[in-house]
Amino acid sequence: MSASSVRPRRLAGIDIGTLTCRLLIADCSPQTPLKELRSERRILRLGEGVDQHKRLSQAAMDRVIQCLQEWKAVIETYRVDGCTAVATSAVRDAANRAEFLEKVKREAGFDVEVITGDEEARRTLLGIRSGLPDGVSDMLALDIGGGSTEFILDRPDQQPVVRSIDIGVVRLCERLLHHDPPTSEEVGQARDWIARETRAAVTEMTGYEAATFVGTAGTITALASMAQKLSVYEPARIHNYRLTLATVQGLEQTLLTRKKADRVGLPGLEKNREEVIAAGAIIIRTVMETLGMSAVLVSDLGLREGVLLHLGSAMR
Repeated sequence: MSASSVRPRRLAGIDIGTLTCRLLIADCSPQTPLKELRSERRILRLGEGVDQHKRLSQAAMDRVIQCLQEWKAVIETYRVDGCTAVATSAVRDAANRAEFLEKVKREAGFDVEVITGDEEARRTLLGIRSGLPDGVSDMLALDIGGGSTEFILDRPDQQPVVRSIDIGVVRLCERLLHHDPPTSEEVGQARDWIARETRAAVTEMTGYEAATFVGTAGTITALASMAQKLSVYEPARIHNYRLTLATVQGLEQTLLTRKKADRVGLPGLEKNREEVIAAGAIIIRTVMETLGMSAVLVSDLGLREGVLLHLGSAMR
């Protein structure tokens, strides 16, 4: 085998989410973990107002495009072998998505792939599986996003069962949580909605109760950071952290008794996540209680890593 055939490919991937945009540049080779070279994420709220108006706002599009222009310059310094960009719930749902995609292409130079909820779940699964501890076989994964939440039941030698529901932290805030902090009536309506959608999502997931429950994305990693009162985000301490239901319930109570402004500076809480973290806590608590899960294994790996692994596989 020649040296060139085993040389890792240097790849860049961008995940344009409803709440957060993420960049990952890494060396990728078969049978070895991704070797991260550069990682960034920015809370830009592309999906602001999409649930109500079904359109991406000009201001939100401009925020994202400015970020993508900066990341384009960063990517060019790494001389990557391949680059991919995907967009999820907000862009899927927007009536003006073609305008946004054309604008991104023209002003930032990226061809963005808009992926379905099922495809988002499949690539998220690739990312999660790449970093699970030894001994985890059957897995029920939960990916809480800004506009949607994905449930993925994955067992070795079987096709994954995937279900995407249209509940995410931005959508929940905009649809139901109108007060600061939310009223008990609003929280009750949110719980009812989440529980109903969760039960429907797992209807065809026979035996999910025996699978390891794994959570990924910003809400769950933020709660893991808050649980440990981390002064800065430490992936090594968040990845594979076991977040118990009791801890989630306590954190939710802390968040729901404070106004958004009073959540600023809470130990472990990422800046600009103050408004949506309470919605995220409501989602994960309600999902865990509905499914009878006493703890969730936190994965710091997810869609962003899965996007790169998918690209690497397609290039082989």
